[in-house]
Amino acid sequence: MVVKCNSLGLFGIDSFCVEVEADVSKGIPAFDIVGLPDASVKESKDRVRSAMKNCGFEFPTVRIIINLAPADIKKEGPVYDLPILVSLLQATSQINADLSDCAFVGELSLSGELRRINGVLPMAIKAAQSGIKKLFVPFENALEGAVVKGIEVYPVKTVFELVDHLRGLRTIAPTVYTHDDSDDVSKVLDFCQVKGQYEAKRALEIAAAGGHNVLLIGPPGSGKSMLAKRMGTILPKMTFDEMIETTKVHSVAGLMPDKAGLISSRPFRAPHHSISAVGLSGGGTVPKPGEISLCHNGVLFLDELPEFSRSALEALRQPVEDSTVTISRAMGRLTYPCSFTLIAAMNPCPCGFYNHPVRQCTCSEDSVRRYLSRISGPLLDRIDIHVEVPPVDYDNLTVKSQEEKSEDIRKRVNAARAIQTARYEGTSINCNANLDASMFEKVCVIDDRANMLLKAAFERMGLTARAYDRILKVARTIADLDNSEIIRASHITEAIQFRSLDRKYWGR
Repeated sequence: MVVKCNSLGLFGIDSFCVEVEADVSKGIPAFDIVGLPDASVKESKDRVRSAMKNCGFEFPTVRIIINLAPADIKKEGPVYDLPILVSLLQATSQINADLSDCAFVGELSLSGELRRINGVLPMAIKAAQSGIKKLFVPFENALEGAVVKGIEVYPVKTVFELVDHLRGLRTIAPTVYTHDDSDDVSKVLDFCQVKGQYEAKRALEIAAAGGHNVLLIGPPGSGKSMLAKRMGTILPKMTFDEMIETTKVHSVAGLMPDKAGLISSRPFRAPHHSISAVGLSGGGTVPKPGEISLCHNGVLFLDELPEFSRSALEALRQPVEDSTVTISRAMGRLTYPCSFTLIAAMNPCPCGFYNHPVRQCTCSEDSVRRYLSRISGPLLDRIDIHVEVPPVDYDNLTVKSQEEKSEDIRKRVNAARAIQTARYEGTSINCNANLDASMFEKVCVIDDRANMLLKAAFERMGLTARAYDRILKVARTIADLDNSEIIRASHITEAIQFRSLDRKYWGR
């Protein structure tokens, strides 16, 4: 007798439908799983056998063949435990229910309890798109799946509970998701806690308003990390679509917070400088998201930038430009989203005190040059804003006046973003940092004096075409903060100022 049961699988951050077919027939007792399963799927037969026996169900001592269709797509992970068990119970007439509009995913313990799995959100989205009305998932994943409209998500704790529900003996209530719009980051961190550093704060405000990348250069203890960690408090709150995209990445990576349906705060990732290129961009036999995808729609903070390996830094170049990262392996080619704001921080030399107003630098000119040369020209060119973070003096540290709060800065950022949203309506662009060069003439309208300033800077500083584009984008953002349709000389001047540090330190 052959029975069928619906399930779902994962390929990157996308899901696909899987039909679990169970054939129970007479013959020498055997339990085979076919359909291109990996090792963890093949182990399902032992978990299913033990779970059925320990829960008091009869495990058939006949020939069992489980087929996971389509057979040309690799199946991996323990998510098929539950649908295999359900299909066997159906095939042996231990349950008799119409499961045509149902789908099952979940890992089984040997005692019949369900354990949390990865990727429930993309699975729920695919199930709803495929016309499935009911999705049965482990209890801990239910809130995540309930985010999706058009499908009922049932939280299952044990096999007993599920079988009673399918037999009509005890009903499991579907999970209802209620959105929490609170922002946990802004409750703890605030820009008012940072004393002084007005130029750096201004740079981060511009970066938040236009989605630009920032490089902070300064001695140890000047507040670079403190500033970067507060970047999320002035970024606009995430839209629902951004929450879905971000949650999908964290869901497939198995990094969802407990009792969370959606990730509502922008991610902040700060990997250690010992991270490899694979750890940063993602990879593995079955490629998983790396740090640059885990901070999608958020902030990637790279502290001590020159200490990162050359291969890791160069792996950033294409994702920073394209907002996607493609990983190719023998099993396939996956593309993960990685639209993030890069905040990089570094000392000006190995000891950290080069050009310090008080402390003496102990590094030789050669060691300073070697240290700075770890940052390649192409990577530096892709960072829109370069800002120096000098040491804070005693007067600024002890001043009693209240610094500007993140809430006030965020209001200006939101106003600038609203201008950009209206400007780019109907396009795939969501902020000035993603502005396409073909739209410069229409969007970046500058007056004659500003044009003369930009031309003089281009010739005197020897700017690249990419640097020219990025100065225009930053100037466009500064003009938006100033609520100006036209880019004026003051806007160009400030944008050029934020591109001058590479000449001071790198001589470029």
